[in-house]
Amino acid sequence: MAVETSVPRAVLFDFSGTLFRFEARDEWFAGLHDAQGRPLHVDAQADLIRRMTQPVGMPADLTGDDRIAWEQRDLDPAKHRRAYLAVLRASGLTVPGHAEKLYARILDPHSWVPFPDTVAVLAGLAAQGIAVGVVSNIAFDLREVLALHGLTGHVGAWALSYEVGVIKPDPRIFQAALDGLGVPPEQALMIGDSEHADGGSRTLGCAFELVADGPVTQRPDALISAVAAHGVTIPAAD
Repeated sequence: MAVETSVPRAVLFDFSGTLFRFEARDEWFAGLHDAQGRPLHVDAQADLIRRMTQPVGMPADLTGDDRIAWEQRDLDPAKHRRAYLAVLRASGLTVPGHAEKLYARILDPHSWVPFPDTVAVLAGLAAQGIAVGVVSNIAFDLREVLALHGLTGHVGAWALSYEVGVIKPDPRIFQAALDGLGVPPEQALMIGDSEHADGGSRTLGCAFELVADGPVTQRPDALISAVAAHGVTIPAAD
């Protein structure tokens, strides 16, 4: 006997690795070199991007106030900048101005690439009257990224850690988004790429779907599949 699926009244999304991805471009590294003047090897470039977008734990290179800034980076833009500049310099970008140049890419809305189904899913949910919220551990305004793609009108609530004052998996950040949408947690679905951080929404009673981060060309329909698992059909793009 088939189990009836309850369609959510709201869907909450993580940002980085879920809706959009920070993907490096060759031109970003033009003119960047190590202290000996040697161009950065492609492996070094990849490691720098990984450190900027997929941080896990406390970088061993950081000490003193830089460690404190790292721990609080998603709660304060100034600490975010300090922490990531320290990481980039410790990773080899020691030439004055080079770490700052690469860090600026994170803040540039044009650096963030939507996954192939991001636009269709956000538009499809809005068309069906399903509320959308964005919940992110972040220290800069994501609204500019979605505005660049004409998507801000689909988002009814934003719970950004530096604005809310807490970070995932703290249930208060998910509750902030739900309060903004006026939807109880048991009628909401959270979609994200982190079992630990985004899965914290289950503490409140939200349903949760995990999607894998990866190059946008290799993840064509993970969001469509995630909402489909909860009874939401997104029309195919024309």
